Amino acid sequence: MEGIEARTLVDLLEQAAGRYGDQPAVSQRRDDGSVERWSYRELDRRSRIAAWRLRALGLEPGDRILTWAPSTPALPAAYFGAMRARLLLVPLDLRMAPEAIERVVAKSGPKRLILGTGREAPDPRVAGLDHFPTTAVETLSAEPDGSFPADWEEQVSAWPRPEPAEVFDLIFTSGTTGRPKGVMLAHDNLLASIETFHRIIPPMRHRIVSLLPLSHLFEQSVGLFYALSVGADILYIRSLNPRVIFESFRGHRVTSMIVVPQGLDLFWSAIEREVDRQGRRAAFERLRRIARHLPMPLRRRLFGSVHRPLGGELRLFVSAGAFLPPALQQGWEDLGVIVLQGYGATETGTGACTTLQDHGLGTVGRPPEGVSMKIADDGEILFRGPTLFKGYWDDPEATATAFDTEGWYHSGDLGRLDEAGRLVLHGRKKDMIALPNGFNVYPEDLENALRIAGIRESVAIETRPGRIEAVVLAPGSHGLPGSASASGEGVAGQDPAVLGARIEAAVRAANGTLGPNQRIQGWRLWPDDDFPRTHTLKVKRDIVRSWASVADPAISAGPRSAGRAADPAGVEPAVAPPAAEPAGSAPAGES
Repeated sequence: MEGIEARTLVDLLEQAAGRYGDQPAVSQRRDDGSVERWSYRELDRRSRIAAWRLRALGLEPGDRILTWAPSTPALPAAYFGAMRARLLLVPLDLRMAPEAIERVVAKSGPKRLILGTGREAPDPRVAGLDHFPTTAVETLSAEPDGSFPADWEEQVSAWPRPEPAEVFDLIFTSGTTGRPKGVMLAHDNLLASIETFHRIIPPMRHRIVSLLPLSHLFEQSVGLFYALSVGADILYIRSLNPRVIFESFRGHRVTSMIVVPQGLDLFWSAIEREVDRQGRRAAFERLRRIARHLPMPLRRRLFGSVHRPLGGELRLFVSAGAFLPPALQQGWEDLGVIVLQGYGATETGTGACTTLQDHGLGTVGRPPEGVSMKIADDGEILFRGPTLFKGYWDDPEATATAFDTEGWYHSGDLGRLDEAGRLVLHGRKKDMIALPNGFNVYPEDLENALRIAGIRESVAIETRPGRIEAVVLAPGSHGLPGSASASGEGVAGQDPAVLGARIEAAVRAANGTLGPNQRIQGWRLWPDDDFPRTHTLKVKRDIVRSWASVADPAISAGPRSAGRAADPAGVEPAVAPPAAEPAGSAPAGES
């Protein structure tokens, strides 16, 4: 790793503090518009304060602590403090349902809860944690008080250091079953991933606006640990309101962001709405066609009026977590912002990624140097290498099942390599539809075709043997909390006939790109603005399948009746069951 010889993440922070000193490291935009900012040296110092307080609470090496907090400068300080004290972090996501949290707590056996504060902070009472030993995350790294001895810093420095193979992170990826799986990640796993990021992205000055929660490995590994290793300036904001986000872009002069595709879609829609408001759609599209043939810096100059409200220096998105529609990637790159796609799981860290030199549409690139990948005979993607996790917490059976005898991790994801050797994803192996004629259909291929045709979110299911239908969100929904209202659309307030015509047109367009065995034969409109989702924003497919299994669905939109045969395009009328569980009411967790 160029310029870094860290054995652990604690070493990484200390080296970054020595290299970048008083440069800004982490900051937070407050509700009143002011900014709290810590330098690299200050973040390092605060992590030592947090470490002392954690040990003073009676916690010992190997103990587990829950962290349940929005992202603020104090949260990375708590993370590094826990590493110094040789504790194991168990990050809880703010979107986790109480039942999922109860299972994680029962499985991990934590000794203390590190809780966030403020308006967006979680309420421990909803998860039965109101009597659990708790410390506020801001209190943990607050300035030393009278309980600190004069030589506390020397004592912390004298503690035994963590070892490279020592597990420090337990990220639970499943909360819907009785056996949640805690992915054990060690310092050497994360450092191996950071090394791959250095090979993917050449040295550059990053000013990052962070939107994704630090409970996710994607944000931890790229948006925090890698970012600190290259001297990035990280700004935390707590709102998904596009106005607040764009104000933060402008004030921070953002250069780079770690995002999920839904976020890119939300930002892009806001830009398009402003273009339409100004009556400049034709000129905007004409400039896009011209820009596509120009170098990236010239594209940004050509669209200066778009970039100025974003701070004027945005040039890189790193996207992962879901399918990225090619048209969406092309739109941002027309504006001069490169979009890199990454693929991996909590268990794998880095899996595959595009690069600044090769970021073509529709693929997630190749595994970087140091990561081995192959496609099994049945299409499953397998990985081997130093980024792989150490196993599942207290679950040797699940650990043994995840690896084969040659040490390959079986991801459960399906994919293929294109003619250039780049990975193209098909979705989850367990979601594959096996038709009666022996043909296998990958729901994600159909959902991606619908997304390209204008239906941002859908779930393709087999409603009876051989019949594939799509359950769709109303056009305008983005699959992010609050995004439907931000877009001005969603189910409410739309004319049923117009809505039905829009969806049918999109289904016809999608079917025109699909093979005969993949055609969507009918569709149903989900009655809410969003599907029920896990805390990582994955759709809970089992709930959608159950919802669509009613025997006699009622017509909700569209000009034809539910019993009519499919037309030549393979589209039957829009239908929806008369009642459904409200989105988000089911327990959170992986589907």
